[in-house]
Amino acid sequence: MPVERYRFHCTDGEHAVIDRTGRWVRNPELIWSHAERVAREVMDSCGSQLDWSEWIVDIHDSKGRRAGMLNFTDVRDERQAA
Repeated sequence: MPVERYRFHCTDGEHAVIDRTGRWVRNPELIWSHAERVAREVMDSCGSQLDWSEWIVDIHDSKGRRAGMLNFTDVRDERQAA
């Protein structure tokens, strides 16, 4: 199975956290767990006082094509349920 580099950018359409290095992923299904981890790291580093309702993790493959998108609110809900 080929390994591909994915980049996990975070944005609300106005502000952005750019993933300049990316992550090598062997199984494309693993991009979702990494996207959740990235969203948690951004939320943890910026604090809970911010409104995360418009933020997404915008996942791109090594050719710059969108491979997926994850809403921060979906991740936050999972964390509160845990």
